[in-house]
Amino acid sequence: MPTTPAPDPGAPARAPRRDAAANREALLVAAAAALNEDIDASLEAIAARAGLSRRSVYGHFANRDELLIDVFTRGAARLAALLDPVSHPDARVEIALFGATLWAEVEHIRVSAALAVRGPHRELVGSALDPARERLRDTVGRGMADGTIRTDLDRETVTRLIEHAAVSVLDEATRSKLSDRDGHRLVILAALSAAGMGWQEAGELLAGTPELAFDAVQGTSQATTEATTR
Repeated sequence: MPTTPAPDPGAPARAPRRDAAANREALLVAAAAALNEDIDASLEAIAARAGLSRRSVYGHFANRDELLIDVFTRGAARLAALLDPVSHPDARVEIALFGATLWAEVEHIRVSAALAVRGPHRELVGSALDPARERLRDTVGRGMADGTIRTDLDRETVTRLIEHAAVSVLDEATRSKLSDRDGHRLVILAALSAAGMGWQEAGELLAGTPELAFDAVQGTSQATTEATTR
């Protein structure tokens, strides 16, 4: 009777079957959407949204917590990639663009995004966002050097204040059900305020800078997203 040869330990690992990879992707997409509607969404609800059974989830994730970690860290890494090309000679405008790009990316997943950066998985998510945070830190330093960013506080503190201001907008957007345009304006003003600008000065910068217009940022964000997912 023929026997099945033992697997060669030196052989390269087989890639997951296409259907398995597609199912995992469907679960991640479904989880992001479900969590935005109900942060306590169950595995059953997420699986059903993906068109799969609850049992099939365990073929990809050991438990709900593991699924959430994957959703959050993947989203954070994608956001860091979207922020990477953001650049402007004026440090204040660059900071505003960071906030506006953040809003354009997470406007439809506000609840889960806020949980990701403030919830129990924030350290893991924070690691994925480190490249974006380093960019912001450099921009703040540049603005402090040329006198356009506040210097009454140290660079690390100002960087954290700007980051926290942007996250606070996510909370406010969820609570107040802000429109996309209102959220766009608020995240820019909040970031600039943390950077040391008065509300009138920040409003004038926003109104006088075409790159900060809602439609301009939305278009740039969409183009960048399409380029990074090809």
